[in-house]
Amino acid sequence: MEDYKNFLEEILISKEDLQTRIAELGAEISKDYLGKELLLVCILRGGVFFTVDLMKKIDIPHVVEFMAISSYGAGARESTGDVRVTLDLQINIRDKHVLLVEDIIDSGLTLASVIERLSAQHPASLEVCTLLDKAARREVDVPLKYRGFNIEDKFVFGYGLDIDEFFRGLPFIGVVDLDKYEPAD
Repeated sequence: MEDYKNFLEEILISKEDLQTRIAELGAEISKDYLGKELLLVCILRGGVFFTVDLMKKIDIPHVVEFMAISSYGAGARESTGDVRVTLDLQINIRDKHVLLVEDIIDSGLTLASVIERLSAQHPASLEVCTLLDKAARREVDVPLKYRGFNIEDKFVFGYGLDIDEFFRGLPFIGVVDLDKYEPAD
């Protein structure tokens, strides 16, 4: 894989702007769930950076659990629509206040499938917190209670979002210059 700087079109969201907005979300979530037992469900792998930083900003007791969902083929830029759970929850969520934590929502197909699956387990509440909302690509209406940033329909990477599994660890959200990027084989 080549250096990301070769195809970085722009830094869309800086490290500082990410952390400021995550602190705001943490404060809002803390207020909304005060007195309730909160269960964060991180959608792996992209959501892990956001979840970890968000947990640091939520100042009420909470638990974290993980799910891994696959709906993208290797090297794909958009969901195939075929949603598979590759790591399921290890706890019972019945009567718990569940907050799904996602890195990005575009078509909504994957998230709608996860919501349907978890709703069948009868949580006390089920809400969604996403770092990035790419509403222009929405195919299915999904309820978003917490949104970090609305973004245009651009191919983004960094801060948990990958390009062919690389560059998740960047501290910012960048935009790929598609004229300069060559997908891995």
